[in-house]
Amino acid sequence: MSPTHDTLDRGHNDDLFSFVRASPSPYHVVASAAQRLEKAGFAELRERDEWTAGAEGGRYVVRGGALVAWYVPPGAPAGTPFRIVGTHTDSPNLRVKPTPDTGSAGWRQIAVEIYGGVPLNTWLDRDLGVSGRLALRDGSTRLVRVDKPLLRVPQLAIHLDRAVNEGLALDRQRHMTPLWGLGVSAPGALLGRIADEAGADAAEVLGWDLMLHDIQPPGYLGADEEFIVAPRLDNQISVHAGVAALVAAAGSARPPAFIPVLAAFDHEEVGNGSESGAQGPFLERVLGRAVTARGGGPEDFDRALADALCVSSDMTHAVHPNYAERHDPDHRPLPNAGPVIKVNVNQRYASDGVGVAAFAAACERAGVPWQPFVSHNAMPCGTSIGPVTAARLGVTTVDVGVAGLSMHSARELCGARDPELLARVLTEFVTAERTGVTGRA
Repeated sequence: MSPTHDTLDRGHNDDLFSFVRASPSPYHVVASAAQRLEKAGFAELRERDEWTAGAEGGRYVVRGGALVAWYVPPGAPAGTPFRIVGTHTDSPNLRVKPTPDTGSAGWRQIAVEIYGGVPLNTWLDRDLGVSGRLALRDGSTRLVRVDKPLLRVPQLAIHLDRAVNEGLALDRQRHMTPLWGLGVSAPGALLGRIADEAGADAAEVLGWDLMLHDIQPPGYLGADEEFIVAPRLDNQISVHAGVAALVAAAGSARPPAFIPVLAAFDHEEVGNGSESGAQGPFLERVLGRAVTARGGGPEDFDRALADALCVSSDMTHAVHPNYAERHDPDHRPLPNAGPVIKVNVNQRYASDGVGVAAFAAACERAGVPWQPFVSHNAMPCGTSIGPVTAARLGVTTVDVGVAGLSMHSARELCGARDPELLARVLTEFVTAERTGVTGRA
């Protein structure tokens, strides 16, 4: 837990900003990650195909808004242990309902459903675009991203709510419907507009997964620009860092002693329970097939898991200066002081002593400071993919993350140095030599 470095890696942040701007939905997060992986020589595998060609090198698999990628060094035995970085691609937001075109009092509006734990007030009076995917009649999907000020959820003027500063109460059904025009609502109007943006025929669109996003770009903040602010830092910081770590492992002059893996799941913000979520079999099946592709069997797979380690990387709470009493007095993480190791003995986080030691050792080797975190005993504790991944795979797991403020808001904040520090230690974690702490071996 030594002091952090004074040098700010703006190149890393610039690339993170580009990643965030290009990734307003989980499907775009996966596309952005895949683009970076392919540039580094990784090849896509499809679940329905045979994987006999996927024995060595960099590979990745996409399932909706989730991605699993891994790198097999030349000659790696089938039972080589995994080093897993687990993250999630989704963020709390407003999602378009199946019948979206609605309106009231002469205004055209779009019906939305609240996704995840959204602080509703942070979505008021913001210029909002629409993004996601369209499902076409032929079974294909098409990404769409409208980075224009298309919608807005206007707050009621203080003149009509004089008590607003004594407590703003927003009804999720009545008060969060964005507007996008005047006149009478026309069925199919939104779909027609979105299909045009995607270059698709609206008549061919039979389904969609669409959501709203804040179009304000990421940037620096503070007297010395020591913070960054952006939408969806939770958890695109971790996905971006995980991709960087995997690419670094694949390009290292020293082949990694383990099989480095990136697992970026969808639906973490709503409990992980889906075909592309951490509770599902996606990661387990991919890892098993990766072993089989190298000629291994169930015994090799079990051995690879027995000596595996997983880092569950997700944004965490920095101490809030205006609400410091809501944090444990002896565990108050700050921005720019390195990754946070999160502990909860009730298994809201999966960290145990072995996992903590493994990650702390990686921080030491990388020259990166770290901080501990536990929740205030009188406050409920959040969770992550860590516990469900540990339970699903039976793998030693440690929960970590970058410390930030305004988590789950439409726009979040963290230290400007922390994204690069996280990427550095994750790179060290997946490229470690086979000494020291390793799984249950």
